[in-house]
Amino acid sequence: MRHGESAKRLGRNNNLRSLTFAGHREVEEIATSFKELGIKFDFIATSPIKGVHQTALIVARILNQEKKIQDWNELRPEGNRQELYQKLSQLSQQSSLLIVGHGPYLIRMMYDLLLGGKSGQIVLKKTGLARITITTYVPRLKGELKWLLTPTLIKNMGK
Repeated sequence: MRHGESAKRLGRNNNLRSLTFAGHREVEEIATSFKELGIKFDFIATSPIKGVHQTALIVARILNQEKKIQDWNELRPEGNRQELYQKLSQLSQQSSLLIVGHGPYLIRMMYDLLLGGKSGQIVLKKTGLARITITTYVPRLKGELKWLLTPTLIKNMGK
């Protein structure tokens, strides 16, 4: 899941940007749709960057899963995706994990898992959600895209 709309950049420090009011409201609507659809997660991994972490907290609060949030430094924009993949490979294959992160990082991760690192044309809007099933761990992590949803579709599904 890509984080909700954040405040404009103030100088060079991108780490302190909070969700905007609209971003907060949209994340609440998305999380409410998750709840209405009966979606739950075994873990919620989030970048520790403020707006992203706020997104994960809202989802966790609405799903009554606050104790399942984990900050993963590997999900920072400058994080090491190979370290992330190593961490993912240690989870049970039956685990349901929500990763909340940054657009460019998540898109690159999708290229790695789905296209073997080749570039493509994948659009993941803010508060958009992709479901990827990991199919192979060795010799490299590979996945299969099950679905890619826009925020509008997610909100309409929960009604």
